[in-house]
Formats: sequence, structure tokens, C-alpha cells
Amino acid sequence: MAGNPQRLEDKVAIITGAGGAIGAAIARLFVDLGASAMLTDRDGAKLDETARSLEGDKCATAVGDSADEAAMQAVIAATLERFGKLDIMVANAGIEGALKPVDQLSRDEFEQVLRVNVLGVWVAIKLGAAHMKSAGGGAIVALSSVAGAVGFPGMAAYTASKHAVFGLVKTAAIELGAANIRVNAVAPGPIDNRMMQSLANQLGGGDPNGFRSFVESRVPMGRYGTNEEVAQLVAFLSSDAASYCSGGLYLADGGYVAA
Repeated sequence: MAGNPQRLEDKVAIITGAGGAIGAAIARLFVDLGASAMLTDRDGAKLDETARSLEGDKCATAVGDSADEAAMQAVIAATLERFGKLDIMVANAGIEGALKPVDQLSRDEFEQVLRVNVLGVWVAIKLGAAHMKSAGGGAIVALSSVAGAVGFPGMAAYTASKHAVFGLVKTAAIELGAANIRVNAVAPGPIDNRMMQSLANQLGGGDPNGFRSFVESRVPMGRYGTNEEVAQLVAFLSSDAASYCSGGLYLADGGYVAA
């Protein structure tokens, strides 16, 4: 419906990690809500799969590493050439990495997670803000996690990275507010996708189904969430309906952190 502030008509977004499950759900919802979207991911095959699931000419793709500043500069240039502007930056790309006790992680394993999950978000905020300042404003949404609010055994690198994302978001919101740029973080809880299956396989002690049952027993709503439920929160924070929301960590976790 025209004029509905929760819709995204005439908005242009960049979505990093668009080849993943949550990124693909965000892309589909954004296009459904009227946005044009530049989808980027370092995995070209998964990126093409997401693009094929969308109809019409409202999306384009650009293969690139979200933590590579030059690559993301090229993504922004391609977005401006194709769609003429940039209103929304969704810093969604992230990995779980190796899951093991903190004293058993190698330096390379720790740095790999920080590179994707922290450096990639910083690059997205930095480059998105540089353009949005001259354009009169915009919205930046970064994907954190419930691991950005609490600790988890066996997940030192991931938890550190997701806490760092929220720190970046809070600081950027303070610095960019006067430029009419809103910066927020979305914190998914247990979501029914590949990443949670990876966690179950790595942390489940050989019983991934038992791991899932245990996690669901810790969620007040008693279930895993869906990629689409996360996408709905990202879309809200990207829309004009969230015009006074900035610097927040918004949970999509079925009450997990509250329990």
C-alpha cells in the first residue's frame, strides 16, 4: 500500500551475505516490500541461487568479500550505476567458524571469524555512511546474535565477534545520528537454518537432534525461529516506520535472552 511507512518502495538496499539463508530471506522480503536490492556474497553460486528465487528486475548481484574494502567500494559503485542511489545497508554476512573451548582455538580460527563478522560490518558501516552522508541519510542494519548479548561455551570467537558488532553499532549510531543515518543491530536467536545445524554438529556431542531439543527447551516459545522472522525485523528497522530507532540491539530470539 502506497504511503505505508513499513513498506520499502523507492528504497535501494545492499545486502551482504545474500547467498546465506537469512540473507536470501531478507532479499526476498525487501523486493516484496518494493525495494530494489544489490545482493552480494563471496559465494557466486549461492548468490545466483538467491537471485533466481526473485522475480522481476528489482535485484542485481555482485560477487565480493564483505571484509574487503575495495570489493565493497565496487559493490556500492555497481549499486549506484544500476539503481542510482543507496538508502539501506544490511551488513548480514557472517560465519560461525570453529566451535571449541577458548584455550583450544588457533589464532587463524579466531581471526577468521573476526575478519568476516567484525571487519565486514565495519566496512559496511564505513562505506555505507560515507555515501549516505552526502545523500541526506539512510539506514544501516547489522546482524549480531543473541551471542552479542550473552556468552556461550565453545563459541569464544563467534561470541566475541557478535559483541563487537553491537559495540560498532552503538558508536556509529552516536556518530552518524546528526547526518540522519540510523544504525541498528538485529540479534537472532536459534534459527532453523544451516548455521544452527553446524552448531548442533559441532557442539552436540554426536547427537545433533538432542542438541536441538536442549536448545528449544531453553527458548520460552519452545521452538527455533525462521529466517523469515529475522527478515521481518530487519525490514522494519530499514523502513521509515523505524524513523526514531537507532543504536539498538533488537532480539529475534523467542525470549531466549529473557529466560
